[in-house]
Amino acid sequence: MIRSLSTRLFARTFATTATEAGSSAKSASSSAKSTSTSSSSTNPPGDRGWTKGEFHSVEETLEKHIPPTELEEVKRVLYGLNQGELVQTLKVPAKAQKIADEYDFDVSISKFNAADEGEREPRSVRFGVTQNSMHLPTDAPIQDQIQSLWDIHENFVKAAAAAGTNVLCFQEAWTMPFAFCTREKLPWINFAECAETGPTTKFLQKLARQHNMVLVSPILERDEKHGGTIWNTAVVIGNNGNIIGKHRKNHIPRVGDFNESTYYMEGNTGHPVFDTAFGKIAVNICYGRHHPLNWMGFGLNGAEIVFNPSATVGALSEPMWGIEGRNAAIANTYFVAGNNRVGTETFPHEFTRYV
Repeated sequence: MIRSLSTRLFARTFATTATEAGSSAKSASSSAKSTSTSSSSTNPPGDRGWTKGEFHSVEETLEKHIPPTELEEVKRVLYGLNQGELVQTLKVPAKAQKIADEYDFDVSISKFNAADEGEREPRSVRFGVTQNSMHLPTDAPIQDQIQSLWDIHENFVKAAAAAGTNVLCFQEAWTMPFAFCTREKLPWINFAECAETGPTTKFLQKLARQHNMVLVSPILERDEKHGGTIWNTAVVIGNNGNIIGKHRKNHIPRVGDFNESTYYMEGNTGHPVFDTAFGKIAVNICYGRHHPLNWMGFGLNGAEIVFNPSATVGALSEPMWGIEGRNAAIANTYFVAGNNRVGTETFPHEFTRYV
């Protein structure tokens, strides 16, 4: 059995408006929602990554308007109970909070208990997910954009380590903008890199070794052994800096104008489960959340924790995200941790539309 602590880290939004008039894609999460702004003022803790005037979150709205006694019942019905109690929210360790304050992002920690099994000692696993917006315009030089995201995530990892995190998963395609909505291959596929030997993997291997942490890194992969084929891939890096394996996205959206097959096709890695020092984990990338048998495949292969990293617009299916994740956890008896980027990303050219 696993008794888990779940850590979430949220970064604030910076200006992301391109230099030319164009289109934008707005992302959202059940925890925070924000839009691009030209202001770089610091929001107070709990509001980082959120733009005033926008809908903040379901949780914040409930806590603001419902008396405490009734709120407990609302949360019980909406989210259920953990071993007969509401899920606990824990105090963030001072060292982790100091890092978050210094670099202007939020951290929250929740605790989930598991039933006693008698003969088997419980394991406590601390796993986390991150959410952030782009901190540079989408038409900035590619290496500048990547470096800015490396800097943000290095601080995420430091704060997560200070909170005792064992496994940390970044959002889908975390090293780039959410450019798949444009249907333009260039310059966006220039963000792609080798899963095993690319600069992002090498960068994270050092952090994994330094902090004794398993890192799940969803990137745009360029398969150099097979003609430079592009994939949507999550790389799993062990706490010793070793590459445990990778998983390629099983299901891709073809919804109206939105069609990711412009860039990559469905993955060919099946439903792998990665045996880490802290437990057996799997990665159900983004759109795979809509497919119950996809979730089941990871469970049948022994997953104890399944991450669902995403980069998707809030208007498409935001009401489903939390429901699908909880349903998967209930049906397959494992933990689910989902994350989606926040903010509004503006691109130089209008979306390509086909009738």
